[in-house]
Amino acid sequence: MKKLNLILNSNRNEIRKFELLLEKSNEEFKLPAEKFINLQIACSEALINAIVHGNKESSQKKVHTEIAFDDNSIFVKINDEGTGFDVDGLPDPTSDENLLKENGRGIYIIRSLVDDFRCSSSENGTEFILTVKKK
Repeated sequence: MKKLNLILNSNRNEIRKFELLLEKSNEEFKLPAEKFINLQIACSEALINAIVHGNKESSQKKVHTEIAFDDNSIFVKINDEGTGFDVDGLPDPTSDENLLKENGRGIYIIRSLVDDFRCSSSENGTEFILTVKKK
C-alpha cells in the first residue's frame, strides 16, 4: 500500500496543497473521473470541517492528512486537533426543519459521495476516513 502524508495549517488556503497531492496520487491510482471528482468534493468538505469547525481556524492547530491506496481502493484520513463532536447527534439536513439552515450538510455530503465514511471523535480531535473503491 502506498501512503502520502501532509500536515496543513488551519487555514482554508491550505486546501489547495492537499488537492494537488490528491491529484498526484490519482495519476498513479487512476480513479475514473466521476469518482475522482466526488472524492475531491468529499475531501474538501472534510477539510473545511477540520479547519473551521474542528480547529476553529486556529494558527496553533494543524490538520493531519494521509492518502493511501492499493490496487482496489483509495483511503483518505483527515485529523483535526479540535475538541470533538457527536457525529450521531447531527441533525438530518434533509428534514423539513433543517432545509434552510446554512450548516450541518458537510457530513451528509461526504457520506453521499464516497463508498465508505468513518468518523471517530474525542476531546483530542476528530478523524475522518473516506474510502473510494476503483470499481
